Amino acid sequence: MQRYVDGLYPWPFDGNLKPENTAILVIDMQIDFCAEGGWVHSCGVDLANTRRPIAPLQKLLPALRAAGYTVIYTREGHKPDLSDLPANKRWRSRQLTGRGLGDMGPLGRFLVRGEPNWDIIPELAPEPGDLMIDKPGKGSFMATDLDEVLQRRGIRNLMLCGVTTDCCVQSTLRDANDRGYECVMLEDCCGCADHQNHLDQVEMMRIMGGHYGSVCASTDVLKTLEA
Repeated sequence: MQRYVDGLYPWPFDGNLKPENTAILVIDMQIDFCAEGGWVHSCGVDLANTRRPIAPLQKLLPALRAAGYTVIYTREGHKPDLSDLPANKRWRSRQLTGRGLGDMGPLGRFLVRGEPNWDIIPELAPEPGDLMIDKPGKGSFMATDLDEVLQRRGIRNLMLCGVTTDCCVQSTLRDANDRGYECVMLEDCCGCADHQNHLDQVEMMRIMGGHYGSVCASTDVLKTLEA
């Protein structure tokens, strides 16, 4: 029996959708990106845009866990000695407000592993059985064991969500596509600092009828789970 999620194109392309071969990747829903006192908030960004994924994910994640799907979180951050933070990345992060990665903020050093603001926001705290991938860059595969984890679990379908749509989500999705994973972006479960940038990235997903994968809403996934 084929099972599809409605979207830009019926996903996955071959109808081979089951908990054993499908995971949701929740990208960088961290205090530094989505809560007061974090790096994005300190840059003067409207947090409503990066907090946009919270409400739909609070409904979707419990349903996926109950159905046996793999839930994987990522956290972007750097070693306390900043030895894995490129100088140009730190320089760029300081251009807007002068407060860059590795600098001290209200809750701790921005995007430094182990700091309170580096962790996942409480509203979407991981549960026992969820997996965590810590990454130093924008893409979730670079300098991590994500690919090995997915291969060992037999995962070939990826639902991608989180922040930011125009940076870490897109970087991860395109890399996953090149590695042969069948991807879908959960549009209502993504956000970025500028909502227009989010909309533009969703439109980019529509190139050639789904050049990098499909696009759908969390409600489409829930309907499939209930079918």
